[in-house]
This record gives sequence, structure tokens and C-alpha cells, in this order.
Amino acid sequence: MHFDTKSSSSWQLGNRGRVAVFIDGNNLFHAARFHNIDIDYNKLLRVLLGDGRLLRAFFYTGVDAGAERQQGFLLWMRRNGFRVVQKELKTFYDGTRKANLDVEIAVDMLSLAGRYDTAVLVSGDEDFVYAINAVAYKGCRVEVAGFRSNTAPRLIDVGDFFIDLGDIADMIRKDNSSGDYEMPSFPPNVSTPPDAVYSSDDRDSAENVAKFDRLRERR
Repeated sequence: MHFDTKSSSSWQLGNRGRVAVFIDGNNLFHAARFHNIDIDYNKLLRVLLGDGRLLRAFFYTGVDAGAERQQGFLLWMRRNGFRVVQKELKTFYDGTRKANLDVEIAVDMLSLAGRYDTAVLVSGDEDFVYAINAVAYKGCRVEVAGFRSNTAPRLIDVGDFFIDLGDIADMIRKDNSSGDYEMPSFPPNVSTPPDAVYSSDDRDSAENVAKFDRLRERR
């Protein structure tokens, strides 16, 4: 396995068969912002797919019903082939707002296991270690994609292969041109927590409203 900068297919990962992509949008947003990268999700999906055949691409996010720009972004994602799995933010007694979708991601990975050959989990959250093992025991290959400095070491170790998004930043970065809808660089009315690495509590906090996950099906 290697990354071929001269190849149009980008990733040379061999025969990966049917591929399912599971994007922890909240986690990815803060990791990308930490590295000062605005991600083009269409480019990201193409790179993660490589030469495989896409089964589905999920994007999981907490949403603020009153945030119009965020709703516009999610509509853009749906119209560009992603399936968005969303959960409304809940406000707790201390003022924090959370929408934890870890269970949804883990359940979807396990439920679809057997229908895909390779799962690509885009997250740095150590909480997914057990889910990755469970999927691997079903005979599926599991790859982890994320920025190395923002990804839990145990998560890297348990996956069959780690895709460092920092190494391919130029291939997934959003350019200045805009299409029919200008994709926002960040969720509206959201500030970045000081330590957006891979602490579950930090990632699920009020500021972590950026969950974008979409599912494309190619037949």
C-alpha cells in the first residue's frame, strides 16, 4: 500500500472491493480546523474510495435547528451524494450543548458489515476501538482516516491501515472556486474548543456542532 502522487487514482490500496465510508463530522471538523484546512468533501470521498466501489458514505453531525447556514451545508451534502445522519443538540444544566453520535456510527458500521468489504472510519476518537474490532471479527477490512496528531494511537493501532489526512492535505483541500452552493468552511455560530484533539467530552461539547456525513451509493 502506498500513496502515488503521480497516479490519478490517488490511493494504490489493492483490491478493496465494496467500500463504506463513515465520517465523524464533528471530530473531523475540529481536527481539520486545528490544521488550518478547509476540506472539500467530494474530494475527500474520492480519495478515500480509491479504486474501490462505493457502497455508502455516511456523514454524522449534531445540528442546531436555528442555524440556517448549517442547514444549507447539510442540504449541499445531500445533493452531492452523502447521507447525513443528524441529531439535534441538547442543552444541559451547565449550558453545554451536546449531540453524541458515536452509537449511531458504531451501529451502522456493524449493521452493514458483510455488505461491504472495506470500512473507512474518518475519526480520531478512541471510543471506536471496540467497534472496529467487532467489525474486523466479521471479516471486514477496517481503515482509519484522520490527522495523525489528532487521532488516538490505539485507534491507529487497531485499524488495518491508517490514512493520514495531513499527508494528502493538498488533495482534499477546498479550492477558492464555488459551485451551485458555496460550502461553508465551518458551522455557523460555532467556536473551536481549545483542545480539539481526541477527548470525547471535548468533541461532544457545545462547540462541536460540526458533524457532516454523507452517503453516496454507486451501482
